[in-house]
Amino acid sequence: MSEKNKISYRAATAEVTEILKRIENGETDVDTLTSEIKRAAELLKTCREKLTHTEKEVDSVLRDLADTFGKEQVETKI
Repeated sequence: MSEKNKISYRAATAEVTEILKRIENGETDVDTLTSEIKRAAELLKTCREKLTHTEKEVDSVLRDLADTFGKEQVETKI
């Protein structure tokens, strides 16, 4: 399993926040700046993938509910 599948959305966003804080506070030197930015970019990509996947799953569940109970009932419950 790849690392991006192991890290949770919450942990990824927390790490991005920490990277940004270090950069904004001048705690990141030139030697590590590139690696910090690359790591943040990887984490943001992972977050986007997780959000897209979750959105597709939720849409699928809602479609299944609509098929089972009728579209009007599902829309009024949400």
